[in-house]
Amino acid sequence: MSPVPSITEAVRQRISDALAAALPEAAGADPLLRRSDRADLQANGMLALAKRLKGNPRELAGRVVGEVATEGLIADVEVSGPGFLNITVSDEAIVRTLAARAADERLGVPVAERPGTVVIDYSQPNVAKEMHVGHLRSTVIGDALTRILEFRGEKVIRRNHVGDWGTQFGMLTQYLIEHPHELDHQDGEESGGAAMSRLNRLYRDSRAVFDSDPEFKERARRRVVELQAGGPETLALWQRIVDESKIYFNAIYARLDVLLTDDDLVGESAYNDDLEALSRELEESGVAVRSDGALCVFFDDIKGPDDRPVPLIVRKADGGFGYAATDLAAIRNRVGSLHADTLLYVVDARQALHFRMVFETARRAGWLPDGVAHHLPFGTVLGKDGKPFKTRSGETVRLMDLLDEAVERAAEVVASKAPDLSPAEVAERATEVGIGAVKYADLSTSRSRDYVFDLDRMVSLNGDTSVYLQYAFARIQSILRRGAERGAPAAAAHPELSLAPAERALGLQLDAFGETVDAAAESYEPHKLAAYLYGLASQFTTFYDQCPVLAAPEQAIVANRLFLCELTARTLREGMGLLGIHTPERL
Repeated sequence: MSPVPSITEAVRQRISDALAAALPEAAGADPLLRRSDRADLQANGMLALAKRLKGNPRELAGRVVGEVATEGLIADVEVSGPGFLNITVSDEAIVRTLAARAADERLGVPVAERPGTVVIDYSQPNVAKEMHVGHLRSTVIGDALTRILEFRGEKVIRRNHVGDWGTQFGMLTQYLIEHPHELDHQDGEESGGAAMSRLNRLYRDSRAVFDSDPEFKERARRRVVELQAGGPETLALWQRIVDESKIYFNAIYARLDVLLTDDDLVGESAYNDDLEALSRELEESGVAVRSDGALCVFFDDIKGPDDRPVPLIVRKADGGFGYAATDLAAIRNRVGSLHADTLLYVVDARQALHFRMVFETARRAGWLPDGVAHHLPFGTVLGKDGKPFKTRSGETVRLMDLLDEAVERAAEVVASKAPDLSPAEVAERATEVGIGAVKYADLSTSRSRDYVFDLDRMVSLNGDTSVYLQYAFARIQSILRRGAERGAPAAAAHPELSLAPAERALGLQLDAFGETVDAAAESYEPHKLAAYLYGLASQFTTFYDQCPVLAAPEQAIVANRLFLCELTARTLREGMGLLGIHTPERL
């Protein structure tokens, strides 16, 4: 089915045509259409246009009104204030447009005209270390962007750029050589918790020996060289550590219900073989220079507190490579081999300078075209005290503990609201509600802002929470079930009916879904979609309070209101799904 133009798009076209007819030299001018509390839509473009043409804005607006084609779309258009156009859409146009959306499995949302290849780099945990609350935002935001962009028709390649290389692996692999059973599994033991316990024990015990035994420390340092040289025994031990970490990572990802799989995991080690050639190419081209034995890239506008240049260190003085080298190699691979048109890095705002230098270096080297790479920084998760979220003892909060607590808290809410559910049903709903609450609290916050992690608020049925949205969806399902039980007419659009104010408001909100998805995709900001869905649930609540559905006075009104209920439910389910959040049928 062809994409369904939104009412706003249709009105914009009518006003643009009227502008061109009233004032040919204004052809192509933007009428600056927006939602308004004085009418359905307001066009403000006449003010700027009249100023540019040195005319009277009210007079120009009046001429435009006389040229507007209203048939089948606009019920009223009038000049307001200094030259605004207040536009009221017809009830018939609202219902007909919604009917066209309902007839399309994509709800009328168009597929991108020229889809590209997008590589999204997100989550990025470290092998052999626990994921903590700091990994939450990258994982959740990256997952939502993946879903939104794929829905728009983009080819999305997920990249989980894990930390799986470096000096600590000399320590870990040497300890495994000397304690070969450290990562042995018990029969049937493959859980993420068990994997993390084994990794924690390995890391703790190896670190203790490393810090206390100089001879072990020297053996570990030699083991790093062996690892970097590709020694088979060392690589096999390193792979055991990576595989154990994957079990743990996958347990977290399953709990969060995100799309990441082992196929998406491409760590720092994947680029190891390219680092020598990369460094040589940077030095030979003059992009990088030697400084105190290290290979560095300098920037005129990046200096430290002492006013000395701060370089990007590609290769250390001891010959080792750091994050900069692997990030540059990843760019070369993603643009050169994966043919990416867009690179997105969902990484903490504190890494902004690092990515600025990496992107500029790659650009100078000719590996990165302008406008391809984007760092999508995000703010910090705070505790109720307004400081970075920590445990009471001051330690970083483990992500699995946080998710478990959210599900436990949600179970209390579900059990109190639905006492007839079985324990198994409560557990299933609690997972959907608890995980959804954590994800929505993150995604409903502007990406660049910090937010307070408050489980009491997150699992509340009131306010801007996923539970409120899930409850609105479940309420609609209840209405539809009761309608079927009572023999109500089938849901059907009736454009001939007049709409109550709450019906109109709900209809206009429903019609804005496609525009919202586009806006969230274009700016890489999932919170725009979350805000839309909260607005939709709020409009439905008002509609439900003011417009009886099954008790409406006429069968046609019942059918039309059931149609609005069905389309609202579908839109909530689609939109929540794009955020990676479930919509239970019962709550």
